[in-house]
Amino acid sequence: MKTLIASALVASALTAAPVTAQTVGTSPWGPDDEIGRLNLMTPASQAAILARASGESAYDLSVEYHIGMPSWQAAGDPHFRLWMTHTPRGTVVDDPLGLGRVMNETVSYTGAAVSMYTHMGTHIDALNHFGLDGKIWNNFSADEHLGDRGWHRGGVENIPPIIARGVLLDIAALKGVDVLPDDYRITRADLLDAQTRQGVALAEGDVVLIRTGRMQWVDDATAYMASPPGLGMDAARYLVEGAGAMLVGADNLSLEAFPSEVDGNYIPVHTYLLAQQGVPILEVVNLESIARDRVYEFAFIAAPLKLRGADASPLRPLALPLRTP
Repeated sequence: MKTLIASALVASALTAAPVTAQTVGTSPWGPDDEIGRLNLMTPASQAAILARASGESAYDLSVEYHIGMPSWQAAGDPHFRLWMTHTPRGTVVDDPLGLGRVMNETVSYTGAAVSMYTHMGTHIDALNHFGLDGKIWNNFSADEHLGDRGWHRGGVENIPPIIARGVLLDIAALKGVDVLPDDYRITRADLLDAQTRQGVALAEGDVVLIRTGRMQWVDDATAYMASPPGLGMDAARYLVEGAGAMLVGADNLSLEAFPSEVDGNYIPVHTYLLAQQGVPILEVVNLESIARDRVYEFAFIAAPLKLRGADASPLRPLALPLRTP
């Protein structure tokens, strides 16, 4: 059963005119750059933010992976699946290692396997996830750089460990609601007002995390996925070109609001951030605990799996509160 968000995407794609004005970005970090604005991280910037971390507590910003979890289905991508490859009693019966019944009854063996779409749960989108006219960030093209075993350029395995200042902008709290309304399009003014309300200011190289409140519905996959609120184009431009964000994320599975504001592009915030500006995207980030405790500024630490050639990876980010000056 398709969600409302899928219907909005399909309608936008059918009515949009061809893209003509948008082109992928060329990296200021050189022709071989595959990580975009993550180049803003330096050993000095990482050491500086870690020196400010209190170390007294750590917030886990990830969600659990389980059968029935929210997942993107509109394009036919797979659900999360987990199955047992070995169980204590099954090993006694099958004796896969030839150890005999007595040994298998003494040593209980459990094993499992998983299958999933890379854009599930708390994850990071690499710069090859979306492009324009067959090209991705820094002009790498599908014709030249995409093989049967994945992308040769721009893959998630290139993303380094991320250690940076993180900032939570709680838009749901700004609006005085538990969850932003369906399809609410977050504006530049919302982002500025949230900073004023929270007493924080964005700086170049920040990891900016946007709370819509939708995470509270994560145990109801249908409700979580349907018509999510998210960023508008003006807000996305402000975060990168105005505030200097290095990485942008949210607590939903789309980051942006639909339907598209841009003719000829059904998912313009994604293509703007990934393909034009070199900004990786975080989705399904669990922001409820830091929002509850009003931890608006923190050391953000995370790293993806090194899935060679892939366009995304699961992520388990941590937020370490900063010491009070």
